[in-house]
Amino acid sequence: MAEHASVVADLIAEGDRFDGLLTEPAAAGWDRPTPAPGWRVRHQYAHLTSVFRLGRLATTAPDRFLETVTRLGPDFDTVIDKMLAEFVDEPPETLLQRWRAERSRSQQALADAAPGLLVPWLARPMPVAMLASAALMELFAHGQDLADGLGLRRVHTDRLRHVAAFAMTNHDYGYAVRGLTPPGVPFRFELTMPSGAVWTYGPADAAQRVSGPMVDFCLLVTRRRHRDDLALTATGVEADRWMSIAQAYRGGTGAGRQPGQFAAIG
Repeated sequence: MAEHASVVADLIAEGDRFDGLLTEPAAAGWDRPTPAPGWRVRHQYAHLTSVFRLGRLATTAPDRFLETVTRLGPDFDTVIDKMLAEFVDEPPETLLQRWRAERSRSQQALADAAPGLLVPWLARPMPVAMLASAALMELFAHGQDLADGLGLRRVHTDRLRHVAAFAMTNHDYGYAVRGLTPPGVPFRFELTMPSGAVWTYGPADAAQRVSGPMVDFCLLVTRRRHRDDLALTATGVEADRWMSIAQAYRGGTGAGRQPGQFAAIG
């Protein structure tokens, strides 16, 4: 119960921080490009609106959720793209209002859900606290796109541990989306949070290891920075291989980011 309440509270706090990035979308450049190929600022908001709407349906109306995803398409990317299309051409003020309304409803649904509730999702059913962690990952990833597109620098907090934990739960996604077989060996992750505290995952004696700043790790697994631009260290052949394919989310790999594409990490 404590973990469920903690992740939802952190989701709300990160949502507030995200909303602080762009308070006047029309004036700030609603159609400015972001690093995601073909996506402008409006696409980032439309995507998040659709994802949080799906999260609300999964939590409060699982039958409607299943009907919606079945109607929209056969796979994750198709469903998300079709839902994005419902929002992306709205006037800036309208889309911003719709995003904030869906965010609020989704957060309330997650807060009201029974701890341990298993909810349907696009890849597989998951505990409701994990769904909240997935929402935090979406805010982190698309918040980075928004910050990069607008030339903003973000200040991160230890709430990133939820993004890292979600990535660990889905450690094998990078293999799966490329049709590769996971090596079946244990990994150890030692990540320094923004506060300086060290967060660990995996057996302490594992030969395959990844270490470095948690911010960099989250940028890696959301494919918002190329590994060459991050202060992460891989020890072991499989850890080095994983660093090149790491991906925390279900769906296509996308174009990723190129080495040296960004002068500094935001």
